[in-house]
Amino acid sequence: MLEQKEKEKIDHILKKYDYEKSKVISIMQEVQKEYHYLPQEILCYLAKELGISEAKIYGVATFYENFSLEKKGKYLIKVCDGTACHVRKSVPILEEFRKILNVTPEKPTTEDGMFTVETVSCFGACGLAPVCTINDEVHPAMTPEKVRTLLAELKEGIDEN
Repeated sequence: MLEQKEKEKIDHILKKYDYEKSKVISIMQEVQKEYHYLPQEILCYLAKELGISEAKIYGVATFYENFSLEKKGKYLIKVCDGTACHVRKSVPILEEFRKILNVTPEKPTTEDGMFTVETVSCFGACGLAPVCTINDEVHPAMTPEKVRTLLAELKEGIDEN
């Protein structure tokens, strides 16, 4: 059951899209941007408010790779493991992120909920390989050393807040 504050937040998003069923993907993108994933209660609420079945909502959520039904960290780190990045040593970069943040493929989000580390098949930025993104900001020509620097800067920013 959604709290009133959450309903108001979702209603604001729905209003922005005029409660149009045809805009369900855009609505879900905004929800995910807000929560870093698609909470089950909110998906059920969207289905009810848009007048579509929960099965259809879940179908959309599971069809598109960008949607997640599992909670993500505030900082979503995606490491490319496409051919160009793999050949240019993306695996040690991924391993460095995982080692420093103490995450695994099975448990990709840190205990404090601040970081999630995932791999992607390809960003289409092969000329910049190896590449990672943090909250969709591209970081080209990555190295394990750059991983350490980047995480130190992010953690410093967290500590200051």
